[in-house]
Amino acid sequence: MRKKIIAGNWKMNVKPSEAAALVKAVAEATAQYGNVETVCCTPAIDLPAAIAAAAGTHVGIGAENCHWKESGAYTGEISPAMLVDAGAKYVIIGHSERRQYFGETDETVNQRARAAIAAGLVAIVCVGETLEEREGGKLVEVIERQMNVGLKDVTAADCAKLVVAYEPVWAIGTGKTATPDQAQEVHALIRATLAKLVGAEAAESVRIQYGGSMKPGNAAELLAKKDIDGGLIGGAALKAADFAAIVAAAN
Repeated sequence: MRKKIIAGNWKMNVKPSEAAALVKAVAEATAQYGNVETVCCTPAIDLPAAIAAAAGTHVGIGAENCHWKESGAYTGEISPAMLVDAGAKYVIIGHSERRQYFGETDETVNQRARAAIAAGLVAIVCVGETLEEREGGKLVEVIERQMNVGLKDVTAADCAKLVVAYEPVWAIGTGKTATPDQAQEVHALIRATLAKLVGAEAAESVRIQYGGSMKPGNAAELLAKKDIDGGLIGGAALKAADFAAIVAAAN
């Protein structure tokens, strides 16, 4: 049985002075759901406050991106080793906004994911199609390419530190949501593609999150599907009560 994982992606929201209060509110609101892996992924500048606030709670803290090198002349970047040293446990890799605005490619997703896993972080690797790709009949092609390139050389042993997040780009922050059946179809495709990469047994162990406008109102229906093991939550992660309602649905 795969443990459900609900991870909040704060994106470029929440000042350092506000981070501790939000983490504490999330921890309190979800305390009764200890069998759900509950995560807050924060801007890098919020990490120290978030990690301190989460100490002694069931909430794990993650980052929203990392570089693939351990150190070096990469101004503005943060290495997996730095995140581990700070106390982070998770990192989001290849979010569609990183791909769209900051030149992330399947190849750099692969480098970042393997570096994060090697450092001991749980890599939440994002895949997903645009509306144009879906309507153009390229859904399977896009997902398989993102998986095959983005997870190249990731091993069955690495899967203990891997989460995949399916984020239909057309449903992020738009209020549109894939139907539970649409989401399940792609989650099953992701797991089948993963099985070809790492073997069926390892693929069965990997949690696959849905990340396209999951909200308190639709979470239970989505999470009831066989291959939907959690959510990567955007806007609803910024309100402790909404986030807790999704965690409750996963519970």
